[in-house]
Amino acid sequence: MDASADARYVEHWIREKGDDHGRPFVIVDKKAARIFVFGAGGKLVGESSTILGQSRGDAPVPGAGQKNPSDLLPFERKTPAGRFESQPGRNLHGEPVVWVDYDTGIAIHRVRPGISQMQRQASLATEDPNNKRLSLGCVVVPEEFFWSVVIPTMGHGHGVVYVLPEDEPVQALFVAPRTEAKAIAATTTTGTAATLRPVSLSVSAR
Repeated sequence: MDASADARYVEHWIREKGDDHGRPFVIVDKKAARIFVFGAGGKLVGESSTILGQSRGDAPVPGAGQKNPSDLLPFERKTPAGRFESQPGRNLHGEPVVWVDYDTGIAIHRVRPGISQMQRQASLATEDPNNKRLSLGCVVVPEEFFWSVVIPTMGHGHGVVYVLPEDEPVQALFVAPRTEAKAIAATTTTGTAATLRPVSLSVSAR
């Protein structure tokens, strides 16, 4: 499985804390431009490359979520890091999405038809994460992955989405209790992690 040390750390952190509370969850590794989708039982359902916000950074720009997506300035087009309570819904076009942060208009959605479709499909096929910074902030995945993995797993109820930071150590955002820190550090070093073991809303996804 193609998972970074940061992704394995957060997966272990989730399992040790029971932070998912038995719900399906997603880990988005911004540095690697990868997404990992887990079912309610904690089993990995699928993974894929993903397109992320054009601008680097972990904190959303105040007020960006209230703008029309086409009016966002380049520095506002971020995929914020953190832990988010997700819910399925629909964008302004009536298309299914999984809302990561409704207030800022961040969702997981498929590559949509349009003038950017071919560029986004080509970038998803490349190995370089730097080629995958093309969205207005949303987590964009291949269409087949969206319909076969994301929607069946995350599209029927509440879940949790963990977006890993890129400007600070992952341990600063997902802090392990002191008694667990050594075990988690050992896990990320050896690479032996456990697996790595509808509402309609009227906000425009980015």
